[in-house]
Amino acid sequence: MSRLELGFWSFPVLLGLIFIRAPIGLAMLLCGFGGWYFAMNGNPTPLLAKLKSETYTTFSNYSLTIIPMFLLMGQFATLSGMSTALFKAAESFLGHRKGGVAMASVGACAGFGAICGSSLATAATMGRVALPELKRYGYSGGFSTATLAAGGTLGILIPPSVILVIYAIITEQNIAKLFLAAFIPGVLAALGYVITISIYVRLFPRSAGTRPPVPMAERWKALATTWPVLVIFGLVVGGIYAGWFTPTEGAAIGAAGTGTVALLGGNLNWTRLGEALIGTAKTTAMIFFIVLGAAFYNGFLALSGVPQFLADYVLSQNLSPILVLSVILVFYLIFGCVMDSLSMILLTVPIFFPVISALDFGMSPEHVAIWFGILVLIVVEVGLITPPVGMNLFIINAMDRETPITQTYKAVMFFVGSDIVRVIILVMFPAITLFLLPG
Repeated sequence: MSRLELGFWSFPVLLGLIFIRAPIGLAMLLCGFGGWYFAMNGNPTPLLAKLKSETYTTFSNYSLTIIPMFLLMGQFATLSGMSTALFKAAESFLGHRKGGVAMASVGACAGFGAICGSSLATAATMGRVALPELKRYGYSGGFSTATLAAGGTLGILIPPSVILVIYAIITEQNIAKLFLAAFIPGVLAALGYVITISIYVRLFPRSAGTRPPVPMAERWKALATTWPVLVIFGLVVGGIYAGWFTPTEGAAIGAAGTGTVALLGGNLNWTRLGEALIGTAKTTAMIFFIVLGAAFYNGFLALSGVPQFLADYVLSQNLSPILVLSVILVFYLIFGCVMDSLSMILLTVPIFFPVISALDFGMSPEHVAIWFGILVLIVVEVGLITPPVGMNLFIINAMDRETPITQTYKAVMFFVGSDIVRVIILVMFPAITLFLLPG
């Protein structure tokens, strides 16, 4: 069997391991080991040499140090009470409108995502804060859980984002430029969800109640309590883009800032600090193990020649670049329903990125890479709320056992529709994504 055939046969083997519930990192590691072994005709020496060199080169990458810092930043943000302050501020301005408390939940998710960087953490944290308020003002269970699940996806789209960091490392792109490019699509996502809520409550008036207006003085007072979020977000993202510090230094400053806010607010003690550090260490270890597995598997795919074969094949067919891009995005949408976003990025980007890079979209290679990265991030994010196995749906539904998950499925499809419309717009008009980039 040729190396190319080995490469193609590794895909069903990998999917089979995932299907039997093997951890994705272990599945990729085993496929990478097996692929290297058979590609070298059963000679273990190159595999052992690869094990030594790949492990060191993977984890000696300085850019990876940004991940534990952003994760710790998210842990401190959860403890600091910022999520409650954001929700109360948004609710005071929007809560009296039809569907206003749900809109406030989306706004608070967007604000919290700007200092958290994790979709699941955003969904879980805002679920604890907003779900009781939504129920209190007469919002139906399915609509409430769907809104919070969709709002949680903003955690990985609005910078800083751990997934964007991983994409930048894989494709050797500038992290600061990717953060900047994600900003407008992130704002569009939040606005799209607000419009979706407005449409939903008019189609189903009984799904949402109302609350009395809040005096203007109290609104401004509630808004003033959100200043730490604005300061930290502006300092981290603005400082990285302005060149004041590297992304890793910015992440460390963000972690220190959120930790200080939590400490001054009385929400951080030695016990909670230990829990935050252990939580960060566990998540970092999980991510790094997946990264290592992906490094071995993608190294084997490069050896087999599968990515280059696919790129050459697509070019030889003279297909429209937009058609090829659309097919890839549909693939991400389907498989995003059964795989987590990090695994999808690590597994597929080394395969699809050479194909996209070889096509002519009328833009510079850097702009194509950044545009493709944001599109992939958005489509993978949609998988988090797409039935039947969207992770955010299960997290939020677990907080509201009284609501059948089928009701959540029905309501969340409106938000999925909003996401698909946004993807189509960004595919048709790349300038929206690239608008803030210099040059």
